[in-house]
Parts: sequence; structure tokens; C-alpha cells
Amino acid sequence: MPPDADSPHLPRSAPIDAYGAGGFRFAEMSHRGSLLCLPDSMWAWPVTRPQEIDRTSLARVFEQASGIDTLIIGTGNDVWLPPQELREALRRLHVGIDAMQTGPAIRTYNIMVGERRRVAAALIAVS
Repeated sequence: MPPDADSPHLPRSAPIDAYGAGGFRFAEMSHRGSLLCLPDSMWAWPVTRPQEIDRTSLARVFEQASGIDTLIIGTGNDVWLPPQELREALRRLHVGIDAMQTGPAIRTYNIMVGERRRVAAALIAVS
């Protein structure tokens, strides 16, 4: 974990190398807990279940929306549909949203990062 919530784990994006056991590995680092990946940084994310995903938990995404085309949400092992209000709020900012279980979300995110697309990912950790 970073020393405080205002410090990113990594000041750039990076593909996710591995996940499971409640965390992630990326850029020769490991992180326990959920992860918020932005085009310019990677952050600890306090969300543990899809029902906690809202404008507040995604505040960094909303702040950086002008640099993001797609938000991928990894919902852990659950299937979850983003609420209409959240989809519409992101659509107004021209950010597409795609929610899926964390495994497929990581694979999709890694492909998009490899293509140098303007992608963000909010990933709930899985055991």
C-alpha cells in the first residue's frame, strides 16, 4: 500500500502480470487489495464488492475523464451491471464503461494498454 491515499503505487500505467490471493502483480511490484489503474498512475482502491462502486469510489476516474475513453470494471467473481446513473454520468463525459469479472477485465485491460489506448480499470481483488 502507498504511504497515504494521495500517493499512487506507480506514476504510470502498466499491464497486470498476475492476480489472485487477494491482490495483483504489475511492474515488478505486488499489491494486496483492489486496484484502480488510470492512464497515468495506479492506485490502491478500497472497494471490495461491486455494490461499493459509485461516483465517490470512482472519483479519480471522473477527475481524469478527459484522458480516458474506456473504463473497465473488474467485479471480482461477481457479475454486476453498473447502475444506469453511473453509466449515464460517464457517458456524458465520453467515457465508455464495461463491467465483467476481474479475470476477463484484466485480460481486456492488458490488451488495451498494449494498444496504447486511453483505458482505465477499476479491479476488485479476488482470492
